[in-house]
Amino acid sequence: MTRLRHLALAAGLGALALSGCSTGSTEDGGDAAASSTTTEVDADAYPVTIEHAFGETTLTEEPKRVATLGWSDQDHAVSLGVVPVGATKLTWGGNDTGSSDYFDAAVEELGAEAPVRYDDADGAPIEEVAQTRPDVILATNSGITEQEYEKLSKIAPVVAYPEAPWTTPWQTSLDTVAKALGRTSAAEEVVAQTQQEIDAAKEDHPEIQGASMIFGYLATTDLSTVGIYAPEDPRVAFMHDLGLEDAPAVAESIKPGEFYSTVSAEKAPELDSDVFLTWAETPEDMEKFTQDKLVGQLPAIAEGHAYAEADKQVAMAVTNPTPLSIPFIIDEFVPEVSKAVQGS
Repeated sequence: MTRLRHLALAAGLGALALSGCSTGSTEDGGDAAASSTTTEVDADAYPVTIEHAFGETTLTEEPKRVATLGWSDQDHAVSLGVVPVGATKLTWGGNDTGSSDYFDAAVEELGAEAPVRYDDADGAPIEEVAQTRPDVILATNSGITEQEYEKLSKIAPVVAYPEAPWTTPWQTSLDTVAKALGRTSAAEEVVAQTQQEIDAAKEDHPEIQGASMIFGYLATTDLSTVGIYAPEDPRVAFMHDLGLEDAPAVAESIKPGEFYSTVSAEKAPELDSDVFLTWAETPEDMEKFTQDKLVGQLPAIAEGHAYAEADKQVAMAVTNPTPLSIPFIIDEFVPEVSKAVQGS
């Protein structure tokens, strides 16, 4: 079911595609004489000025070579029929090529080659991005700093995140990417199709509607604290799209302006919610969380209403909801959330 949904979405994008061109290889650094695969640009799309956290960026014409930073902008571009010449390598939760299966399926359906992948583990890979010779750099849900933004801007116009790093909702990222690529009409179709997927998931899982949640972070290497993601975090925001609500303890634990907070595990009994969601390094971690004398007192864990996702590909997708990843999340993660809400 998952792959069929992905291919259905990709097929819809392929129907919009006007041309398909190969991107550069990692060996030539993207120097091959080729442009991104594109759909039709909206009339009067340019010039366009996009405001973001570091100011504003004006594009006077359609960018033919698109580079992306962060772990979701490449998905948004491809969902609009544009395959980047360069994209960030998914070093956590990615497949063997540093990509995702749903991204690869969409690119294949568009008849294009995969983009160059560069590693951002040590910050924005300025030189590697430059080698792709981009006309625009999309970083709407990334962690680039102002200093990196200035350096990247010497390569090409940069469209950064609107407010804070790593906290842009998928709808906002898609809308921003669409403006930069001149494809707001295509974005409207993508949003409508994605919303249909979300609405269907809500109908399939009425038990999660209105359930209170804490999306947290636990690590068996240090169970002295409980991490809590704020409502602005994309993974939390997408759970809201599905109908879950923040438990009161979330607002009580996170100060204004914070997007993640930690609470002493000694306060675990006070972190009440209908469901507690988190990650795990191994399937056995949930048992360790449950048996811990402090973390095990989290009400949702103690009462059997918790779920720890141990599949890194699923966790990566949930962390970065996009029109390409959302069908995968709905198939692989939402049923587990439903089970946890029901205590099964």
